[in-house]
Amino acid sequence: METGTGTPMPAPGADAGEPVWTGLPRGLLKMRRLLLVVWLVPVAVALGVLLGLFAGPAWAVFAALPLALAAWGWLLLERNWRSWRYAERADDLLISRGVLWREETVVPYGRMQLVEVTSGPVERYFGLAGVQLHTAAAATDARIPGLDPQEAERLRDRLTELGEARSAGL
Repeated sequence: METGTGTPMPAPGADAGEPVWTGLPRGLLKMRRLLLVVWLVPVAVALGVLLGLFAGPAWAVFAALPLALAAWGWLLLERNWRSWRYAERADDLLISRGVLWREETVVPYGRMQLVEVTSGPVERYFGLAGVQLHTAAAATDARIPGLDPQEAERLRDRLTELGEARSAGL
């Protein structure tokens, strides 16, 4: 179970064999919500102006649709953010995500070929980075978005070290 702050927390009733899940930092939610507002509010304003000028003031009310979509998206983004978590186990990395369709990816350390830390300009502004895992099977490539850069680098180094140790035994 995640705390919402990126710190690991054992699941309720978990014994020593259960994985310790880590949630994503709240900065990812803030970034995604800002992007939602930055895209949908100008669309609503432009739609209101265009409908008001060309179809009449009564039609300009439909400019509220992108704002309603933004309000709905605001709530959905938090549910999606809460669904993302990962756990490091002895032999593999678990990544769980999804609200309606749950998806859990298991990435064995010995199958990892490349671990990248990526951070675009908006992510850097919010102090975030993502970890991209490439494996021998393309279907199991995985990504953990929105991590603190130090955590992303630590995870990259740890996964690379474990991957080299496990693949040497193959």
